[in-house]
Amino acid sequence: MSVTYRRVLLKLSGEALMGDLNYGIDPEVVDSIAQEVADVVKSGVQVAIVVGGGNIFRGVSGAAAGMERATADYVGMIATVMNAITLQDALERINVPTRVQTAIAMQEVAEPYIRRRAIRHLEKGRVVVFGAGSGNPFFTTDTTAALRAAEIGADVLFKATKVDGVYDSDPKKNPEAKRFDTLTYSHVLTHDLKVMDAAAISLCRENHIPIMVFNLSVQGNVRRAVMGEPIGTIVGGDCDVS
Repeated sequence: MSVTYRRVLLKLSGEALMGDLNYGIDPEVVDSIAQEVADVVKSGVQVAIVVGGGNIFRGVSGAAAGMERATADYVGMIATVMNAITLQDALERINVPTRVQTAIAMQEVAEPYIRRRAIRHLEKGRVVVFGAGSGNPFFTTDTTAALRAAEIGADVLFKATKVDGVYDSDPKKNPEAKRFDTLTYSHVLTHDLKVMDAAAISLCRENHIPIMVFNLSVQGNVRRAVMGEPIGTIVGGDCDVS
């Protein structure tokens, strides 16, 4: 296939791994994601992944329940490592060499995050899954995704979600909601559109990394995104708001 991007950062939410479950990891969903990633890796695309942990534990929710915020965030980081190792297993079962790198040292189960080593893995055709967020509390995995995308020189950041782009209102509540094809970073920040948090958007803007928001649940969308098909919303181009 003819690809538009050669090195990509795929941001997966922890919830994306749940499928229709209320909690945890749906093996069928993980296997489906792994197969989509494998398809683009076989075409020569270098793929790095940042995964969240909201399907197991969310730091903000833990803090709201009375935990100290930094402690809750560290628990959430550990949850992302569980997801990262699960993804690694699914990928390697279909013969896609994969490395997990964590921002918190866990040498028995993963490599420590080392930027140059991560880039070398990508150059050798290995998928790299980044776990444990940035290693710091008070920062989201969205911000981590933007940070890692900048560090590894990714051509694009794919934000894989449960909706097919960014809307001017909630499409589940408003059937007249308009989907944007393109948005500027400034418009997203000014209007507080729920694409990614402000720190992530700012990092992408400063490093000229476009963000593509698309629906992960549609089979083949990762391949379509890599090919540059207009399957969602691109943040970083012109704004199509009249």
